[in-house]
Amino acid sequence: MPSITPFLWFDNSVQEAAKFYTSVFSDSKLITDSSFICEIELQGQKFSLLNGGAYDKFNDAISWVISTKDQAETDYYWEKLLADGGKAKQCGWLTDKFGMTRQVVPKRLMELMTDKNSVKAGRVRGAMMKLGNLYRDLEAVS
Repeated sequence: MPSITPFLWFDNSVQEAAKFYTSVFSDSKLITDSSFICEIELQGQKFSLLNGGAYDKFNDAISWVISTKDQAETDYYWEKLLADGGKAKQCGWLTDKFGMTRQVVPKRLMELMTDKNSVKAGRVRGAMMKLGNLYRDLEAVS
């Protein structure tokens, strides 16, 4: 079977990005480290990072979903990925200092959004649209 590796285009910060991402995620490693291209593995998923220049920028059409188990894990990723210039958005979305979009989403959110009680599920979906760090206020709206 062929393998599929996400290929991420950076302006001129590929080594910094590779080191940053492997420091944030456990069970991660830097596989190839050069000034032009780096290959990393984050929790079993390989990524290729390229210094491609300022031609294209990341946008919200592609994002990484980080499923978290509890408040501590949600806060950890939220704070690490916002460090040094990241920007918080609504619905658990954020953009890190390199412009990559992330969704830090508690596993519990998916359970609540697909609850058999459609009123409850609708209330959770409506509240989610107004929240930043999702885990903190999730139980209050369910």
